[in-house]
Amino acid sequence: MDHGRVIPEMKLQDQGITGLGEVYYNLPEAELSQAAVERGEGVRGQGGALLVSTGKFTGRSPQDKHVVRSASTEDTIWWENNRAMSEAGFAALYDDMRAHLAGRDVYVQDLYGGADPAHRLDVRVVTELAWHSLFIRHLLRRPEEHELAGFAPDFTILNSPSFRADPERHDCRSETVIALDFDRKLILIGGTEYAGENKKAVFTLLNYLLPAKGVMAMHCSANHAQGNPVDAAVFFGLSGTGKTTLSADPSRTLIGDDEHGWSDRGIFNFEGGCYAKTIGLDPEAEPEIYATCSMPDTVIENMVYDPETLEIDYEDDSLTANMRCAYPLHYIPNASETALGGHPKNIIMLTCDAFGVLPPIARLTPAQAMYHFLSGFTSKVAGTERGVTEPEPTFSACFGAPFMPRRPEVYGNLLREKIARHGATCWLVNTGWTGGAHGTGHRMPIKATRALLAAALDGTLADGRFRKDPNFGFDVPVTADGVDDALLDPRATWDDPARYDATAARLVEMFAENFAQYIPFIDDDVKAIAIG
Repeated sequence: MDHGRVIPEMKLQDQGITGLGEVYYNLPEAELSQAAVERGEGVRGQGGALLVSTGKFTGRSPQDKHVVRSASTEDTIWWENNRAMSEAGFAALYDDMRAHLAGRDVYVQDLYGGADPAHRLDVRVVTELAWHSLFIRHLLRRPEEHELAGFAPDFTILNSPSFRADPERHDCRSETVIALDFDRKLILIGGTEYAGENKKAVFTLLNYLLPAKGVMAMHCSANHAQGNPVDAAVFFGLSGTGKTTLSADPSRTLIGDDEHGWSDRGIFNFEGGCYAKTIGLDPEAEPEIYATCSMPDTVIENMVYDPETLEIDYEDDSLTANMRCAYPLHYIPNASETALGGHPKNIIMLTCDAFGVLPPIARLTPAQAMYHFLSGFTSKVAGTERGVTEPEPTFSACFGAPFMPRRPEVYGNLLREKIARHGATCWLVNTGWTGGAHGTGHRMPIKATRALLAAALDGTLADGRFRKDPNFGFDVPVTADGVDDALLDPRATWDDPARYDATAARLVEMFAENFAQYIPFIDDDVKAIAIG
């Protein structure tokens, strides 16, 4: 039986998905949250938030993500970075997943990605769990009710955590599977309760489709000056580098916290919500995000809480360090109503350098920006993963390699072209360690990072004096208002300068070794930086 806001001409049976139990179409947030509680999927927390656990999968499963290899994708997919699946394997997977769902209740959300109507992607998301439906309703963009009447999905996602794939039959790696078929316009997700797979699947779709239209797809947050959408900034960065925290600046208007496009008209958010990490969340440093954790229907994922008071613990990472909250964009008081901005005046590339080598901020030339964009550097620290005993470099092309179906140079060249055309200033910002590596030094003060970013965004930092960094060749400010000058020279913050030099030399070598893979595909000015 069908319930909710049903589109008569676009029921699941019209798509060949039949034999289901109860089907709930486009339920609003409160109904989905209540359904999740009634079904035992979660617990109602303080302020009406929904507390859930994702079981053994507390993060994405990038090794289990597959793209169907076909005539249309053979020459367009970055196969070294994307696991292939045969067309026959996908067909069997689709048949078996539909059979598995027979008689089961499902939840359907008809949503879209892309705030710019010219580049909108309509997506139907079919989930076995009510809270997954709530999550994706937060994270994607919600059509107006009158728009649903003519809704026809460009792609459909079918998500069944209770399904187990057969690697031999389905041509996949394990019983967990995320499979994208660009020809059949289908995405199948099975064997994992981690909700982030849903939103990142849509991001991967847009990362594939938009570059063919000359639109840059970016793993970044974005904001603009209050009352002035033309004065926009984007913040590239991997998880844990500060994308969400630093873009949610109360003095600026938030466009979005994770995924954006850059077209000939400017930047636009793909999403309608935010998915913020909550470990160590500070009500003083991050008041806007902190407040969402006690708002109605916010999804609180994998956080430890008191079973009596339902108070959540922001420091207890016994379930995972990747604990998160998901909420609609309008829960942030200074969020943009349009989710649109002009061409960015400033491009920020965030890194968490656990080696303590990089300065808190540096200005990049366009060639240097290309180098650091393709490098996508951050670092793991001791204790974050079993076996990690000292800082380890992580290089993720375009600050989001797991979501990039095309070769990195496709995105890098688009970025470089748009920087040249629109004159953006590029900055590298280190939110990691200073005064030594992780375990010896200390984390970069967030107040200093915010002060430096504010000066970069209002143009005052660019007017000051700079020195040339001896390791990477970029420009580093000598002084900045509200920031201790000593912090701007990382070598001077170490007790042992010789040890700093040795660590810096090792990091430069790591960069060079990683970047060797791109040398055949880049221009001479970027090669000059890579080769030194």
